[in-house]
Amino acid sequence: MAEELIGIIGGTGLGDALAQQLTGAKFHDVDTPFGKPSAEIMVGRIGQKRVAFLNRHGKGHKLSPSEVPFAANIFALKKLGVHTVIGSGAVGSLREEIAPGELVIVDQFIDKTFRRTSSFFAGFAAVHCEMAEPVCSRVRDILIDAAKEVDVRTHPEGTYVCMEGPQFSSRAESLMHRGWGGDLIGMTAMPEAKLAREAQICYALIALVSDYDCWRPHHAGKSKQSLLQEIMANLQTATNNCLKLIQAVLAGEAKLVSEDCTCRKSLDLAVWTDQSQISAADKEKLKVLFE
Repeated sequence: MAEELIGIIGGTGLGDALAQQLTGAKFHDVDTPFGKPSAEIMVGRIGQKRVAFLNRHGKGHKLSPSEVPFAANIFALKKLGVHTVIGSGAVGSLREEIAPGELVIVDQFIDKTFRRTSSFFAGFAAVHCEMAEPVCSRVRDILIDAAKEVDVRTHPEGTYVCMEGPQFSSRAESLMHRGWGGDLIGMTAMPEAKLAREAQICYALIALVSDYDCWRPHHAGKSKQSLLQEIMANLQTATNNCLKLIQAVLAGEAKLVSEDCTCRKSLDLAVWTDQSQISAADKEKLKVLFE
């Protein structure tokens, strides 16, 4: 069996930090039926683990959330042999008890996106994957256990509301998201998690809290510049904390890839179209997803 390859998706700050620790790093320019991924995928080794890192927003953070080629990103990682992905991304907090700089191991999503390719199978077949539990509970448990070993305030659960963006919420929307039961607001987790499920990849997400969303009034007297500096400092703190957690996970003994996981069988009952109605060319194009 080929050696495990762990996929990590994150932003530029996390990628720069990981790049300093990767040994034998090589960049892979991967073609997919859905175009090019956000950037070349950096593959190397951290300790005993092989890691494939993908910068979600591309070099220099050029891609806005609505422009991220989510389908190409997930397909490219799967094509390289990734069967487990740990995602990370900045969020705003919708709860007083979830403070800036802290981490959340997300367990649920509310998807408000509408401009993005959210399935690999449009025009191919009717494919319906289960999403009641939208992240891999096995990998999530590994993250939660690892968080206990590092000095980082980490919340073991949270509901992530994913909005389209690129504009931030109005205060009315922010209050509505709180009323829905959302704990976090962000722009990048969907359809990433849905596509990972369609690709039969185990997926978990670490949310990096940069600020309280606009439901919570800012302190009076602070300038816009000082508020921005505060948010960027919080994000840097959260990024450093995320790196500590990922390092602990990669250094641990827990098996991040399991071919027996239910995520690795998510297409078993999902294809509803008669096989005779699916062309050989389409099957060949998407065969990576079924491997």
